[in-house]
Amino acid sequence: MGKCFSFTSSRDKCYRWSFSSAGLRSLTANLGDGTFIHSWGPKAHKPNKPTLVLLHGIGANAMWQWGDFVSPLSAKFNVYVPDLLFFGDSYTSRPERGEGFQAECVYRALAAAGVRGRMSVVGLSYGGFVAYSMAARFPEAVERVVIGCAGVCLEERDMEEGMFKVMCTENLQERKELIYALHKDRKLSDLPKITQPTLIIWGEHDQVFPVELAHRLVRHLGNNAELVILKNAGHAINMEKTKELYKLLKSFLIPKLENNGKVD
Repeated sequence: MGKCFSFTSSRDKCYRWSFSSAGLRSLTANLGDGTFIHSWGPKAHKPNKPTLVLLHGIGANAMWQWGDFVSPLSAKFNVYVPDLLFFGDSYTSRPERGEGFQAECVYRALAAAGVRGRMSVVGLSYGGFVAYSMAARFPEAVERVVIGCAGVCLEERDMEEGMFKVMCTENLQERKELIYALHKDRKLSDLPKITQPTLIIWGEHDQVFPVELAHRLVRHLGNNAELVILKNAGHAINMEKTKELYKLLKSFLIPKLENNGKVD
């Protein structure tokens, strides 16, 4: 019997090629206690470039969600794209499931890869929870934050209204535990207020995290936050509004790096 064609493996192969072509390589950090974080990072970290970390959501690994962005962003940044725990090749045998533990593991993996100094962090959906936690836990390292369609302001009572719908196939039990850890005993009053400049991007028709959570987050953060609502978009803004999302990232992150304020 001939080998069956696998769309998933074929697509992964294409993404690996595109990540490699963008100057990235596969990295694995052994953090001890049975915890391994896989990520994509620059083949050569350039000190004259700022560092940018891209965090994926619950329904995708790092390659699938950020494949269309790594090439243009790598021209301006040292780009790091980790697989969060229980996605891609990242795994832990430890029992922790909260976004705080994810944030700690990403931070430690970046340190293991030789990342020093300040960084910007972008997180979509579940990755936005982790990005927010990184900003709160490591304010000396995280200087700018982008939160995309991530209901970090949700409370446990919101879950009764079906705010977080997700489908998983791999590591199903562990990912269910990640979701449960997101909302268990969650209260807005317990959410720290990050102080970094924060760009919040949301699809106006998001059915996973309703846009009310975007406005709730803006009210929570005050003057440090800027909100952009993408028209005719749902939850998957990286696929539905790829060009618009890239332009927003570029305008928020890049001009701050250039003395003349001009962007190529």
